[in-house]
Amino acid sequence: MDNKQLAIEKHREWQGKIEVISRAPITNREELSIAYTPGVAEPCLLIAEDEERAYEFTRKGNLVAVITDGSAVLGLGDIGPSAGMPVMEGKCALFKAFADVDAFPLCVASKDVDTIVQTIAMISKSFGGINLEDIAAPRCFEVERKLKEICDIPVFHDDQHGTAIVVGAALLNAVKVTHKEMGKLRVVINGAGAAGVAIGKQLIAMGFGNIIMCDVHGMICENDEGLNSGQEEISHISNLNKEHGSLADALVDADIFIGVSRPHLVTKEMVASMNRGIVFAMANPVPEIMPEEAKDGGAAVVGSGRSDYPNQINNVLVFPGLFKGLLAVRARDITEPMKIAAAHAVANVIPEDELTPEYVIPSAFDKRVVLAVANAVAKEAEKEGLSRIPYQEIR
Repeated sequence: MDNKQLAIEKHREWQGKIEVISRAPITNREELSIAYTPGVAEPCLLIAEDEERAYEFTRKGNLVAVITDGSAVLGLGDIGPSAGMPVMEGKCALFKAFADVDAFPLCVASKDVDTIVQTIAMISKSFGGINLEDIAAPRCFEVERKLKEICDIPVFHDDQHGTAIVVGAALLNAVKVTHKEMGKLRVVINGAGAAGVAIGKQLIAMGFGNIIMCDVHGMICENDEGLNSGQEEISHISNLNKEHGSLADALVDADIFIGVSRPHLVTKEMVASMNRGIVFAMANPVPEIMPEEAKDGGAAVVGSGRSDYPNQINNVLVFPGLFKGLLAVRARDITEPMKIAAAHAVANVIPEDELTPEYVIPSAFDKRVVLAVANAVAKEAEKEGLSRIPYQEIR
């Protein structure tokens, strides 16, 4: 049985990858009266007096909503909310397995920004954080922006920021390995959707250098026509020399290539034109250039989204620990400095003397990662005055 057929059989067997387990024993009349009526009235009244007590008396403090509209599901495209449910359940299972954070999948049957925002806002009081997932650009930019304005809990679009954080982490170490100079790097990002734009913003904020965004038409430049809101925003702070041309033109003398686009868009010759290039080709399952081809072209460090090659660049290195940290201090929001702190935390899991071209990012199963990220994010939340309770080391 191949993996595709096995996945079908296992999903049919599981009938869902998560379930609800009671934390309260209910085996006799007394236990029933405490967990439910009449005893449950007492915490209800305390929460009514002070809404913050919901963190103390309910599961809100360890519960994340994983929400999609099904419009950009895991490389499958617009397959709808019901078809996106297995992915959302999988994400919830990862939250629990990696960080012991409870998560619940919610699939919204609308592509209208205001409807999605209103739906999520109206249920947000049940959760300690919101993880947006697989929402197509540019809608995802507006949904996240509006929710962050009205919700008093962290809102995080993982396809954007989880990807950006893990790429930032891997690049920090790849730059060390190649002895390149931060701030003077030419970075080419192919794919100007949600992930690509977020990666560009993150790398600019982290001070890598000149970021050049490319789409199907080539390099994106300020004042180009037809840009969506996310592309328009980043066009003002990227491509500092106002260059035009193809992806191949952009890669000449580039230090870094990041692909979040489509298979087979980069050739060995294009890699050879780079400056001892760092190549992160992350289209999945088939990257923009296969790792062995990139190496043949002279790439100094190669990473991809695949688990069967070194340097797998995987969001699971970020979101479990990030939310664990946010929830630990009951954070009100997530900010750019928190994302940068998370990137440095992931990178620093690997001691500098252990870094090699084949090892610039930890394994998804490295147990040090979750706690490193959680503590870094929680500390930063407290530093910024966005925590409801004081930071204590997360163990």
